[in-house]
Amino acid sequence: MASERQIAASRRNARKSTGPRSGAGRKRASRNAYRHGLTLSITSTAAFAKQLDKLARKIAGNTDDAITLDCALQIAQAELELARVRRAKVGLIERASAFGELDPPRLTVAQMIRLIDAFDRGRPIVPPIDASATMPSQEPDRSAEAVRRVLPELRQLDRYERRAAAQRERAVRNLYDRRKSWNNL
Repeated sequence: MASERQIAASRRNARKSTGPRSGAGRKRASRNAYRHGLTLSITSTAAFAKQLDKLARKIAGNTDDAITLDCALQIAQAELELARVRRAKVGLIERASAFGELDPPRLTVAQMIRLIDAFDRGRPIVPPIDASATMPSQEPDRSAEAVRRVLPELRQLDRYERRAAAQRERAVRNLYDRRKSWNNL
């Protein structure tokens, strides 16, 4: 049983981890799932449904057992989900390698006003630094720099990859246990 100090510490920690409190922070957090589309179920598209069925049949082999087919379907779904996450990661790295950054630089209102004022006064406007020009030109330095630049996004995608890998592991274990118990009969 937890002591009074542990309970108090847990309550303090819970108060700290309630997520963003400002309206802007809550809005930003609510849109996190829309960034890369990985929260959508893989079965929601027709193209993946065909792939899913084909892979599940390959995993299940020549069986008509509904439970075995269901286990194989779960394995196939997790495997395709894992492949989708990995494609998203590769896409991030390739985009950063090609363009030097993920998104174009955004100017704040104050920066925009300064640029307009400088233009009105006839002062030369310093163009923003081209991110692709600052990328190393030779491999493997270019790829390493691209990975470094997208590391925060890759870490966010890692959660989806771990979830898909755990689902696949669970489904494989279920199929293995099913076949093991089937052989013992």
